[in-house]
Amino acid sequence: MAKIIDKKMQDYPYLDKPVEIYTLDNGHKIIVANKKGDLVNVSTWVKTGSIHEDDKISGISHFLEHLMFKGTPTYPAGDFDRILEAKGAIVNAATWKDYTFYYVTLPKGDNGEDFKLLLDLHSDMMLNPVLPEFEIGPVFDLDKDAPEKRERYVVIEEIRMRDDQPWTKVYNSLNHSMYKCHPYKRDVIGTAEIIATMPRDTIMDYYKNWYTPENMTTIIVGEFDGDEIINSVVEKFKFPDDRTCKKPVWEQEIEQTQMDYIENTAKINTGFLIFGYHGAKASNLRDTILLDMVGIILGEGKSSRLQKHLIEQPKEPIFNMIGADQYHFRDGNTFFVQANFQPEHKEKAIEDIKKEIEDLSSISEEELKKVKKKLKIRFADTAETVSEIGETIGYYLTVCDDLGLFADYLNIMESITVEDVQNAVKEYLNINKATISILVPEKE
Repeated sequence: MAKIIDKKMQDYPYLDKPVEIYTLDNGHKIIVANKKGDLVNVSTWVKTGSIHEDDKISGISHFLEHLMFKGTPTYPAGDFDRILEAKGAIVNAATWKDYTFYYVTLPKGDNGEDFKLLLDLHSDMMLNPVLPEFEIGPVFDLDKDAPEKRERYVVIEEIRMRDDQPWTKVYNSLNHSMYKCHPYKRDVIGTAEIIATMPRDTIMDYYKNWYTPENMTTIIVGEFDGDEIINSVVEKFKFPDDRTCKKPVWEQEIEQTQMDYIENTAKINTGFLIFGYHGAKASNLRDTILLDMVGIILGEGKSSRLQKHLIEQPKEPIFNMIGADQYHFRDGNTFFVQANFQPEHKEKAIEDIKKEIEDLSSISEEELKKVKKKLKIRFADTAETVSEIGETIGYYLTVCDDLGLFADYLNIMESITVEDVQNAVKEYLNINKATISILVPEKE
């Protein structure tokens, strides 16, 4: 059994006790966060997602996420969900570019008995998935009907549904152009062609390489007493001795110095566009907060500039919907403006958005005050429930490698000035660093 070699205490806003961070000799991290109440959240975050895929296995992380629930030698397929949901549990998982995580929230039960059952089931699923051929389903030719509509078929149908969505088309086109060599260029869900022909051995090899102790963090959030909880988690997570991770190295992107424009057509009635910009790494918390602020001022909610200037004020608006946001990634965030517009006004739509971004060179103290208030509320919300606490801890440890950044968040945010925001706009949102992806209707 693995042994604890390090224990750190990390202050965590809004919690009565510091978060306990344990590191085991095999590299596995276990986090215990005390949140008063009857509910407990258990999650395991794996440092792998589409970032560790190539053109031969695109979508394998998401496919594996589905298959992890298909049974172990102890619990057959269906038992995990059935047993826990009968106890009132919320069970789910998610895959993204930098990570995959699995979580369960449920009442602890009398004397913590339901929590003990959850810990047993969760650890077994993470360490001993069977990935049975019957549940995966046979490989098949996409030009023909699937011989068995098992999980392979389910994932392919999910891909097909997304492929029909205009926003997916315009975002994937943007993503492929923004990233020339970095694996962020791939869609997390993968392609139907690859999923249809991916053998079980390939999926199992991927599992064994990435679901290793040094690549996993298990987080327990709830009300606990003493050291009993950490000892229980260590006992349950008995990894095979030979499970180690082989990490690839990939070429980093060259800084963009010239605007890139991509236009595609589809059988749609309106136009879709996204302006995309490279941001700082997620661990650069100050710059990440700065562009989060810009996103709120520019395009979040009815009081944002884009909403007021391009939808509410014009007598005949050409935009149906418009907004701005930022995705946080380990190797570099993506800031984007997205809009749905009347396609006959394509050129004006592009110029209007360019102007609104240029006008960010002037930001008022009142705008900054409002955005700080909104971020404070959002920050407080992350400590409201056991599931939100678990997800926040998982994000900071997996994507940023530093839970201390969360404790620093409010101080960094409060120190930001109008000039800081305007300098971030100049640095990151220069039009020469923009990628513009457009999707318009096919001509008759």
